Amino acid sequence: MNDYKKNYSRRVLIRLVIMTLLALGIVAINLDLLTGVYFRNQLTQTGIIINSSILVLFLLGLSKVIWILLRYMREESALSRFIFKLEQDQLGKPEKGESTNLINDRYRTILNLDRQNAPINHSALAAVLLAQESTRISFPKFIHNILILTGVFGTIISLSIALIGASDMLGSPQEIGNMGLIIHGMSTALSTTITAILCYLFYGYFYLKLTDTQTHLVGGIEQVTTLYLLPRFSHSSDTLLHDIAGLVKSLRTTATIMHTAQESYSEAGSQLQQMFTSMNDQTGSISSDMKEIKQLLQEGFRLPARDDA
Repeated sequence: MNDYKKNYSRRVLIRLVIMTLLALGIVAINLDLLTGVYFRNQLTQTGIIINSSILVLFLLGLSKVIWILLRYMREESALSRFIFKLEQDQLGKPEKGESTNLINDRYRTILNLDRQNAPINHSALAAVLLAQESTRISFPKFIHNILILTGVFGTIISLSIALIGASDMLGSPQEIGNMGLIIHGMSTALSTTITAILCYLFYGYFYLKLTDTQTHLVGGIEQVTTLYLLPRFSHSSDTLLHDIAGLVKSLRTTATIMHTAQESYSEAGSQLQQMFTSMNDQTGSISSDMKEIKQLLQEGFRLPARDDA
């Protein structure tokens, strides 16, 4: 599985930290301007309340995103260790005290189904896992959907304040103080809209990266299930036919090896027979040579001839 990226969520977290530091740096550089827009010369507390509510929702959603990314980082690490054990053929049965994670849960489920001789439905397992993980990001999804609406809500309230000031000014034109209320309402509408848009852009990007991380993790688990776990435990007509074909191929290879060994044994027997024949011929020649040597000795030493019989 060379295409699996085990540090995907960690890279997203590093990117989040970098962008957060950049945003804090921009805020620090323009602190006087932001203080003037958001805090100075405020006739009412409407802008501060709405902007604070937007920031609270933003921070709550972002903290949930960070927590889920940290969890997915641990899941990716566990998945990488599981793949390493599979490739090194070191995977055993999960122990009771072993940490609980998605890939171990999948492995235990497949082991239980195999122990009960039940069919393993990969589509059902994938659907259950996707449903479980979808519920984990329901709160970040809710924040993502309503964050921009809070800016719209703040704009409507601010425009209502401006309209109240305009109505009072039209009722008594001599009251110039109502002009300040109109300006305050327009300023509050602008500030709440800017706050909501900036928070939505920042949060929306990392919410999308969170969904990408979830898709990447779930895809990795399903890929491990398809490539490693199902071939070990799945028993269907296709797998049985494949196993039978493998057995036939192995038997054919074994028969070829046995035929080759039999030919080797026959050749060795022929060579052994030839060697015995050659030894017999050599033994006969040695026997005749010994008789000649014996006769020469008898004639040389004038020994009486002895009947061998």
